[in-house]
Amino acid sequence: MSEIRIENISKNYGKVQAVKNVSFSVKSGELFGLIGPDGAGKSSLIRIITSLLLPDSGNIQLGEYDVVKDYKIIRRLIGYMPGKFSLYQDLTVKENLEFFATVFGSSIEENYDLIKDIYHQIEPFKNRRAGKLSGGMKQKLALSCALIHKPEFLILDEPTTGVDAVSRAEFWDMLDRLKSKGISILASTPYMDEAMRCDRIALMQKGEILGTNKPSEISKMIQHDMFGVRADDMYKLKQFLSKCIDVDAVNLFGQEIHISLKTGINETSIREKLALQGFSNLEFRQIEAEIEDVFIHLMTRQAKEVKNDQ
Repeated sequence: MSEIRIENISKNYGKVQAVKNVSFSVKSGELFGLIGPDGAGKSSLIRIITSLLLPDSGNIQLGEYDVVKDYKIIRRLIGYMPGKFSLYQDLTVKENLEFFATVFGSSIEENYDLIKDIYHQIEPFKNRRAGKLSGGMKQKLALSCALIHKPEFLILDEPTTGVDAVSRAEFWDMLDRLKSKGISILASTPYMDEAMRCDRIALMQKGEILGTNKPSEISKMIQHDMFGVRADDMYKLKQFLSKCIDVDAVNLFGQEIHISLKTGINETSIREKLALQGFSNLEFRQIEAEIEDVFIHLMTRQAKEVKNDQ
C-alpha cells in the first residue's frame, strides 16, 4: 500500500529543535496537507520524508520501506517538488522533462498519460528555456518532472508560494486529478485556503503538530462559542475586547473581529457590555470557527504550555 507513516520524528539544528516528536500518516491515494507558517518545521520534515535529511530520532515508512535503510528504493518511489524552483534553467522545457525521465529509466512517451493534463499547458513553450518561464509555467514543469517516472508518492514543499491566485487554483485542481490515479500526495503550504482542498490536514507550528483532522472537522477542536464582531471604530473595538474578562481569544479577520467566549459566559453578557460602550453600527453574529481560528487558538495554547513549563 502507498501509505506514509511518520512516527515520533525529531530534528535539531544545534540548540534549535526544528521538528519535535511528530507523528501522523498519509493514507494511500490521499491528498494530505501540512499547514503552517514559515519556520514551522514543514520543510525540515519533508526533507526527512524524502531521505534528504536524517532525523535525530523516530522513523518513517513509505509503504513497506524505511526512509533511512531503504533510501535508494524510496527515491525511485517518490516524486519531489521543492519549494524553490530547482530545475535546469538553461535547459528547455522538453530537455528538462527528457532529462528527468532518463534519470529514472523512463521516457516522456511511456508516462505521458499521467502528465498530459499538466504538460499540454506548457507544451507550446517546450523549446523555451526553463529560466524564461513564468511562475505558473515553472510550477507546471516542476510537477511534470516530479511525475514523469510514475511515482507512488508525491511530496510537495510549498509548491504554490509566490504564484498568482489563478495558477494556485489550477495547481490544486491538478492535484485532485492526480489523487484519483491512486498517488498518495503530501503537500505543505502556508495558505489556509489551500487547506480546504485537502482530504486531511495537520496544523504545524514551532516543530510540533497541533492537530490533525479533515478540514471540515478541524473547527470542532475549539469548544468555545465563536462570534464575529464589527463596528465603525474597529481599533477601539479590538482594544475593548482584548481587555474584556469574558473573552477567551480575540483575532482580527479582514473586516471583522473573531472572538471566543470563556467557559460559562453566554452571548447576552458580552452583548450587554458592548452596548454600554456605545459602539456605532455594531454588528454581532455567531460563527463557526475557521481553520485560521483553530490555528491561532492552538498556537495560543501551545505558547501558554511552553510558558508554564519554564
